[in-house]
Amino acid sequence: MTYLPIGCLKIHLFILLTLVACLLKDSSAQWKYREDKTKCPKVKAIRNFDISEFLGSWYIVQYYASSEEALAYRCMRAELSVSPEKAEVTMNFTYSFTDDPINEQLVGNITWKIPSPDLPAHWVHAEFPYEGVYNTYVLDSDYKSWALLMHCAEKSKSPRYLSSFIMSREMNLGINVISYLREKLPRYDIDLEYMFPMEQGNCSTMDPELHFKIPPELVAKRTYAARRHPLRRKHKHL
Repeated sequence: MTYLPIGCLKIHLFILLTLVACLLKDSSAQWKYREDKTKCPKVKAIRNFDISEFLGSWYIVQYYASSEEALAYRCMRAELSVSPEKAEVTMNFTYSFTDDPINEQLVGNITWKIPSPDLPAHWVHAEFPYEGVYNTYVLDSDYKSWALLMHCAEKSKSPRYLSSFIMSREMNLGINVISYLREKLPRYDIDLEYMFPMEQGNCSTMDPELHFKIPPELVAKRTYAARRHPLRRKHKHL
């Protein structure tokens, strides 16, 4: 019988362990690749959430949507209120499109139910005729200055729709706070490359008759843009 030197045994063992590690890595990569992109990720909302402190006016200072690779909006602001009788949260918001030459202000709203009084930072879309599940989570907030919201919509046989707002009580938010909040998002499959700053200056609507005449091609662009919406809801003009 032939025996291998101890040194050779160590080398063979090292090679074997390396091969096993590579196989496990490949297996993990394939598992991630097969992740179900139609379902919302499991989200951990803020604990001990005080919704009464969270209500009121907010500026959206950064915005992400999984269906958009460029920022289409500016001057987005939100007003949150709650109906204690129905356990519902309503967000009324204003915004305009970045390519609108007169910066026309649009308004929209969305209402969520609070499905569990024990989890007030998790809301579920309450309006019809939306088909599917539309969750909203308050991921973090200090109530007085900043907050982080995440939305995830599921619809049968469609990719999930993810969006997120970094919100501020003031028009601007410190870089360190923004970085802190952004770091919470990649675990939910949000690509920070497409988390865009939201311009909040010069948000008044210009009167096209007083300032300039809109070319026909821009009128057509604005008509097309009116069919889009940051939360996939109908909107109206101010």
